[in-house]
Amino acid sequence: MNTLLYALTVLIWGTTWIAISFQLGVVPAPVSIAYRFWIAAAVLMAFLLIARKPWWPPRQAWPWLFAQGIALFCLNFLCFYYASQWVTSGLEAVVFSTAPLWNAINGRIFLKRPIKPQVMLGALCGLAGIVLLFAPQMAGHWHDSHTLLGLALTLGGTLCFSCGNLLSSRMQSLGLTPWLTNTWAMLIGATTLGVAALALGMPFTLDPSPRYLGALLYLAIPGSVIGFTAYLLLVGRIGPDRAAYSTVLFPIVALTISTIYEGYHWTPLALCGLALVLAGNLLAFLPPSLRARLMGAT
Repeated sequence: MNTLLYALTVLIWGTTWIAISFQLGVVPAPVSIAYRFWIAAAVLMAFLLIARKPWWPPRQAWPWLFAQGIALFCLNFLCFYYASQWVTSGLEAVVFSTAPLWNAINGRIFLKRPIKPQVMLGALCGLAGIVLLFAPQMAGHWHDSHTLLGLALTLGGTLCFSCGNLLSSRMQSLGLTPWLTNTWAMLIGATTLGVAALALGMPFTLDPSPRYLGALLYLAIPGSVIGFTAYLLLVGRIGPDRAAYSTVLFPIVALTISTIYEGYHWTPLALCGLALVLAGNLLAFLPPSLRARLMGAT
């Protein structure tokens, strides 16, 4: 089951980077994000009611839900949408792939969880691979103030993502499922964005193009309902530090799509980076017994 959840997370979220780029333009970013999570929350609520699962959170869960809604389904996406104006998706992916490190560090600080050496080593190995994969895109951008602002926003979004992970882990330890917590956290995040957009006078327009509407539905249902539920279930099963290592693989999926549709050319440096990412993934994700058997076989 863990492998299935992991694969779903990587494949779905690895393709949402392109879908997000299809939303930029006509509709203000906060409004697009609000649309996405209102739809996702409605789908999740329908599922809870049809399946006759608990749909109303207990009183003690509401502070955690509000915190998760603001961190994971509001600030996180605002940072990434606005950062995309100044930095490439490759640079965003490099920063976002530090999520395993932040989850491990924040888990140690706030939840007193031990940092597993193999997870940190695997994450560092994967990060080195990501840097090699995107080194050409990073060259020449370090002295541009807009690029630095974009990188700062991307780091802020990653930290919000990490906080959302830990909040979900905390609520699952209280016996609350991601089906329930995602429903309300998404609704809270989307409504916060909607109220803020209204207060700032942003128009609630809708781009009728198939490109925008298709991206919106893809981001709302596979990208949010399935992707976030699979990921947060994984957080509850294997911990936020190991689950977040899937973020290191997202750019690999994006590069595969780029190879097919955008003519991305693989270089020897990029192939070395891919090898490092896969090696780090095995190190961080495989159970210790299976990892030991594989190492013994080599």
